[in-house]
Amino acid sequence: MADPFFFGYGSLVNRTTHVYEDAHRAKASGWRRTWRHTALHPAPFLTAIPCEKTEIDGLIAHVPGGDWAALDARETGYDRLPATHQVTHPVERNIEVAIYSVPEKLEIPDLRHPILLSYLDVVIQGYLREFGEAGALRFFETTDGWDAPIKDDRDTPEYPRHRVLSPQETDFVDAQLRALGVAPI
Repeated sequence: MADPFFFGYGSLVNRTTHVYEDAHRAKASGWRRTWRHTALHPAPFLTAIPCEKTEIDGLIAHVPGGDWAALDARETGYDRLPATHQVTHPVERNIEVAIYSVPEKLEIPDLRHPILLSYLDVVIQGYLREFGEAGALRFFETTDGWDAPIKDDRDTPEYPRHRVLSPQETDFVDAQLRALGVAPI
């Protein structure tokens, strides 16, 4: 029987946001990320969408005992989809990998539902720590929806798993947003 793993491509890349210890860097082929909003969440979030031409970096992590309840609760609104054959990783034992993706019925973020900078900060902190600046740059390149408004909530973070960034991490995020022509509101 194969061990169950998930592929994280957003905040789950930041190891400080979860308790899954058996985690490894990985790549998922045939997926890219986009920012979307749904009534199930107060703010937009990242979702993986099929894209034959794209490969995204992330982490896979073991789900002990196959107990998906806590992770499924964290990922409310997402479908857990099989992705074993799309993910390359260093794990040598037999594993099955799932990826979380929200069904197509989503809205594009808008002024009433802006992306939270505190959420983006957590994601980029994870990518910087796992994949360095080059990997964090690939995150921006393989994510759609940068035309959405971004709310600067750093002083009063609304994202429940927010983290404090180092000055260098903050500068990196801000520089990438400027390069994309995004000015947080």
